[in-house]
Amino acid sequence: MADSKPARPWTAPTADSPVAATVRLPGSKSMTARALVLAAVSTGASTLRAPLRARDTMLMAAGLQALGTGVSTGDDDLWVVRPQPMHGPAKVDVGLAGTVMRFLPPVAALADGAVTFDGDPRARQRPMAPLIEALGQLGVRIEAAPGGHLPMTVHGSGRVRGGEVTIDASSSSQLVSGLLLAAAAFEQGVVVRHVGPPVPSAPHLEMTVQMLRAVGAGVDDSTPDVWTVQPGRLSGRGWDIEPDLSGAAPFLAAALVTGGTVSVPGWPSSTTQAGDRLRELLSAMGGDPILSTDGLTMHGTGVVHGLDADLSEVGELTPVLAGLAALADSPSRLRGIAHLRGHETDRLGALTRELSRLGAEVIEHPDGLEIRPRPLTGGVFETYDDHRMAHAAAVIGLAVPGVELTDVGCTSKTMPEFPALWSAMVGQPEVEH
Repeated sequence: MADSKPARPWTAPTADSPVAATVRLPGSKSMTARALVLAAVSTGASTLRAPLRARDTMLMAAGLQALGTGVSTGDDDLWVVRPQPMHGPAKVDVGLAGTVMRFLPPVAALADGAVTFDGDPRARQRPMAPLIEALGQLGVRIEAAPGGHLPMTVHGSGRVRGGEVTIDASSSSQLVSGLLLAAAAFEQGVVVRHVGPPVPSAPHLEMTVQMLRAVGAGVDDSTPDVWTVQPGRLSGRGWDIEPDLSGAAPFLAAALVTGGTVSVPGWPSSTTQAGDRLRELLSAMGGDPILSTDGLTMHGTGVVHGLDADLSEVGELTPVLAGLAALADSPSRLRGIAHLRGHETDRLGALTRELSRLGAEVIEHPDGLEIRPRPLTGGVFETYDDHRMAHAAAVIGLAVPGVELTDVGCTSKTMPEFPALWSAMVGQPEVEH
């Protein structure tokens, strides 16, 4: 089920002056995905205002539609979800989306019939075994590839017993979120106990819990590494989707690299999105963030400082921060991110190879990267079908002429308009390839 669109080589534009831009970001992928799933297992219609229309979220919508849920995405600004009894047989294309491959199998267990999941070649390597084992503990029959990978088939019976389950979710918080999002529809609800190294990306779990409560779920997360969702009916509602703050990373980084100013309207004053940590992290690297009722404005000086930080809760920010670190005036140490080896690509290995190719000195550690800046030169930057690798390359290209991304089209995963937004920010027309 791999996406068959051809790669689009793209030379990242170089900034010859400080950028001064206002960037209106699309909706949060994390919020859009969760709202779609919760709407499908609720009673009554739901609406999503300002959702993200990108590959991952459209795959989520299509997966729910395949199960019988009414999902109307014709209006870019307002999607409508009308729950219907879910059924198989059905086929779900997960693409390379962790949200689709981890959130929909527990929902599929509630369907009557077999539901098959598959996706891009790399999707078959992403961690799924803990979720498959957890669903098995809850009475769900699943056939999967050796090692607990895609492709797999969930044999739904229209009901899930639920109960207590133990899981090692150290590879992805999505493994827990997927169980929790569907749990209110389980006959006994669910108690999820995590056993193992710390669960990464804690803000994403907080978002799951908050959104569950917003539709009426009884959720107890007061005990560390234990989440309880009571059985019960959830209520459809209207969701206002926040801008995708993690998607702001390359644009805000551009202010630091060029000594310019980038504003993001609609930045929430309070949020569970991991991307909100950009204010703190980019400040440590030399930026001056100002949050107001209008949004966030990042001012840069043109000088980038190195960063020593534990990024275990905000791993998706790592590629852009690593790109910035390669342009910094001192070394950086990015820690707590061993789980990134199981993302869209092995991001630690990929960043080590590509930053080294441009001239940086990068030391790969078991849990992160050490980056020692060196003079950089242009060259080919492999994106590995990973949107955040493309973002990192674009940031470096602001200061280093001739950085050529092998495929800028991979940014369609979360931000199809990225090339146009980026070129407009730098003040260059977007060139079609």
